[in-house]
Amino acid sequence: MAQETLLRLHRHGLGFANDAAMGGWLYRVTVNLCFDRARAARHSKELQTSELAEPLSVDAAAESAVIRQQQKQRLRAALAKLPVKERAAVVLREIEGLTTAEVAAALGSTEGTVRSQIFRAMAKLREMLGQERL
Repeated sequence: MAQETLLRLHRHGLGFANDAAMGGWLYRVTVNLCFDRARAARHSKELQTSELAEPLSVDAAAESAVIRQQQKQRLRAALAKLPVKERAAVVLREIEGLTTAEVAAALGSTEGTVRSQIFRAMAKLREMLGQERL
């Protein structure tokens, strides 16, 4: 998705007055591309949880690193089960570190909607992951 976003930036040769304008455009295009991919995956069933999982660390001696890696894989699998908009809101806010206003702008919704989507998504993630702390 990142590569396709950068290709679109190059193809359209867009000039931006400041970095903030370009950042907003990049997030919006990336989110739209991800939504398109998710829609296509629903129809063709091509998106598998395994695509989202990273291989386990080879370093077997570092048990805590392996456990963290497994937790990340479980989180990725749980994220993949969320509705697309809830997943996008959580990833942009909690993982990418955007503000609620920036997430709302990127998703084309209101801040209240984004807060609601994040709240519902986090509740679903807690339920899917059991008692693990998010």
